[in-house]
Amino acid sequence: MATKKVKRTGRLGSRYGVGIRKRLLKIESEQFAPHNCPECGAPKVKRKAPGIFYCKKCGYEFAGGAYVPETMSGTIVKKMVSQKVFLPNLRNLIEAKEKAPVQAEANADSEARPKHGKKEKKHAKEKTEKNPGEIKDD
Repeated sequence: MATKKVKRTGRLGSRYGVGIRKRLLKIESEQFAPHNCPECGAPKVKRKAPGIFYCKKCGYEFAGGAYVPETMSGTIVKKMVSQKVFLPNLRNLIEAKEKAPVQAEANADSEARPKHGKKEKKHAKEKTEKNPGEIKDD
């Protein structure tokens, strides 16, 4: 039974804590809100499974976020592609990919050398500080 104050989370009663119920309310309000179809523009999009949505009007099926058809990161990428913002940086990306194998070889060389962990350093320090044959006079 839903109430004005707790809305859809009223079905949970006092279980699970306030924070989780608020988070659930936020996600479910976005999930069940009407969404427009990217193909025909009709507000008839329904969630088929997590990440899979379809339009009841035109039958268009597409992938999106787990709860909403379009995530914030997906929106940003779509804007970048439409504005072609990534093209000026394309040369830098290609150069970075070419340099990556050289850096991988350098990392492989450094991994070949033995590394000392914290415990080994600590034991080495203790050995130098403690000399069993040495007697201290105070």
